[in-house]
Amino acid sequence: MALAIFDLDDTLIHGDCASLWTEEMVRQGWADGESFIVHEQELMRQYAAGTLSMEDYMAFTLSPLVGRTPEEVAFVVEPFVEEVIEPLFYSDACRCLASHREAGNRLLVISASAHFLVSAIAARLGIEEVLAIDLELRDGLYTGRTQGVLTYREGKVTRLQQWLAEQGENLAGASFYSDSRNDLPLLQQVDKPHTVNPDPTLRAHAEQAGWPILHWR
Repeated sequence: MALAIFDLDDTLIHGDCASLWTEEMVRQGWADGESFIVHEQELMRQYAAGTLSMEDYMAFTLSPLVGRTPEEVAFVVEPFVEEVIEPLFYSDACRCLASHREAGNRLLVISASAHFLVSAIAARLGIEEVLAIDLELRDGLYTGRTQGVLTYREGKVTRLQQWLAEQGENLAGASFYSDSRNDLPLLQQVDKPHTVNPDPTLRAHAEQAGWPILHWR
């Protein structure tokens, strides 16, 4: 059984769940309106350029969750995923997942978004195993801080290697699907890298390396 590893945002879904969640927090009155969205979009431009400090992004976008319980957040996340995220699933991604399941491969999502979002979305796709950014809890409340290695850029490789050791797994025959230049460190680790609607930097690298370039809709 080989691993089939998937990025989430702009790979399995047409959009970024963290940005969409930002808009949801504003709708819920948890965040301060237009200025919050504008600042988040500026941080996402840095992500696209490969210059983002993920620590800064998480500190900003987690601030509305400070003092809230996981249960309170999950109560909002569940309908958000159903109403906002599910319509954004790429049908080609769903077919790819089905093909890997039929082949008996083990599915894993690894994402630079918060674990509570990624796990809820992955569950809708029938994927149970997730590596994502873990959040700190104190006395059962979110503190607004992360914990552990962030699953971003080289951090995805670090977290995956830890998971492989824990699971007794390896990367022999593994596939990884991603859209982003930020995932080059992990794409270079697997036997079967696949780029999905890649950004210009990743596309250029894929063309030079002879990696598959998939156009999912």
